[in-house]
Amino acid sequence: MSDRECIFCAIIEGHAPAEVVFEDGDTLAFMDINPANPGHTLVIPKRHIQDIYGMDEDTAAAVIGTVVRVAGAIKRALQPEGMNLVQSNERAGGQDVFHFHMHIIPRWYGDGLRLARPPEVRRTMPIKEAAARIRREVAKVRTIAAAYTDICCGKK
Repeated sequence: MSDRECIFCAIIEGHAPAEVVFEDGDTLAFMDINPANPGHTLVIPKRHIQDIYGMDEDTAAAVIGTVVRVAGAIKRALQPEGMNLVQSNERAGGQDVFHFHMHIIPRWYGDGLRLARPPEVRRTMPIKEAAARIRREVAKVRTIAAAYTDICCGKK
């Protein structure tokens, strides 16, 4: 999908309507047009990023900062008894708009909303093996980030 076909990019550019509740230089927060509950809000980066895998850490920090700010405003404005933050990636993960977005969903006891069934325990890979694989990849990311910082900041 190109940026031109993205409904969220159209909202950012003012070519599609939205009930905006917050905007800054990097992010936009607006009401979900199919709310799970009153106050259901989406937070998106203004730059088109398809999913979490294309997100840099600075943009992620900006998005979560806006999520914190808007969640607090929802809490004060609507007094929900709880809150869900939901973010999905790729079709298999339930993503249906391919522009990164975080759902802020206010919750009340008895609201009847079920986001997911209780997880089924699956032991297709030992936990220690999965953890070791993830740790190796996280270490690579830190190494790449450190090398980039050294290069861009003139340390090499």
